[in-house]
Amino acid sequence: MTVSEAIATRKSIRAYKPDAVDESVLSEIIEKAARTPSWANTQPWEVFIAGGATLELIRQGYADCYKNAVKSVTDIPRPADWPQAARERTMQLRPDMVRDCGDAADQFGEMNQKMFNAPAVIFLCLDKGYSQWSLYDLGAFAQSIVLLAQEAGLATIPAITSVMYPDVLRSQLGIPDNLNIALGIPIGYADMGNGINNFHSARKPLSETVKILF
Repeated sequence: MTVSEAIATRKSIRAYKPDAVDESVLSEIIEKAARTPSWANTQPWEVFIAGGATLELIRQGYADCYKNAVKSVTDIPRPADWPQAARERTMQLRPDMVRDCGDAADQFGEMNQKMFNAPAVIFLCLDKGYSQWSLYDLGAFAQSIVLLAQEAGLATIPAITSVMYPDVLRSQLGIPDNLNIALGIPIGYADMGNGINNFHSARKPLSETVKILF
């Protein structure tokens, strides 16, 4: 599989088979992703991977938070406001999902809260001593992970909801207070029998993104 093929075929998967992912496969993906470039070779990423009983405890902790309407305060603040074009694209997600998935789209909220029932979740953290510039490096590292997963026949979905309750994650994973928990990436084998995975998100045209001047 070429890089172009991995980018073209990868998509965010919202329903997973219960099949466990071998720890050696996850370790190999992270080891390869560590070749991601970073500012001054700082390699700022810190990685915690949850699966099995540990992940179930995290899911239960999240379920309790949702049930008790616990306010979520993510370590990386959400944007105060989206630009207008971004708001329009996010508002189009639901209609496009219904278009592609039909009634299966109704699962999205519940599946989102359960980290899509993936058998493992990769949590990416960043020391609080780094500036926002290092979030670029962490994002590049995340991109390496999802593309390497695609090459390995695994599905992924980078998801903010996976890090909604940092206290739960710190309790179950032993994440120290000096780290910001930035992103979760549920990973596993796609359940393509679930219609919610028929969704293909739209991309804005190149003319809106690229300005070429010579």
